[in-house]
Amino acid sequence: MTPLKRAFDLASAVFLTAVLWPLIVGVALAILIRDGRPILYLSERMKTPDQGFTLWKFRTMTTDRNDSGVSGGDKVSRITDTGRFLRRYRLDEMPQLWNVFRGDISFVGPRPPLRHYVEKFPEIYGPVLQSRPGLTGLATLAFHRTEERLLAECQTAEETEEVYCRRCVPRKAQLDLIYARRRTVCSDFKLMVATVFRRISLHHRRKA
Repeated sequence: MTPLKRAFDLASAVFLTAVLWPLIVGVALAILIRDGRPILYLSERMKTPDQGFTLWKFRTMTTDRNDSGVSGGDKVSRITDTGRFLRRYRLDEMPQLWNVFRGDISFVGPRPPLRHYVEKFPEIYGPVLQSRPGLTGLATLAFHRTEERLLAECQTAEETEEVYCRRCVPRKAQLDLIYARRRTVCSDFKLMVATVFRRISLHHRRKA
């Protein structure tokens, strides 16, 4: 990560925390009152091919000690009413401002993968994780709805895993590498704005 990108991340994180802190506190209280503890969902993710970190999110599902892999149709029944609302507007990701402060992630970059997938596909994630993972990015914007649709049709954990590995991992990696080649502070800002308005004006969307 360049010093300029890091400075941009810190300035953006300070600004958004100052603006969003009442909403962050309100969401935390809503989860506590409606769904109980824990308020946060903590998950190990990778910021380099061999270095993990703890990603913070608001909890949106009932807890399951045996939970693993990405979320597909097999986990829909575990999503709480509060969590469904938070996911719709991506409010569950607000605690990741802390990860930005720590330098675990940037605002824009590839979404940080689980260790399981990095170890399973080192030839894919080696190049992808040359960029610092981010809260949002080209792959998130251009492929997220397609990924949700593909995984929502899966009825078992095994089917979710197969579809994610075969149809999602390679395509998202391709988009992440396109981002890496064209990355600038200006393009990062455009992707952040596009995330807020849930739209993307880059030509790659048609190919997703």
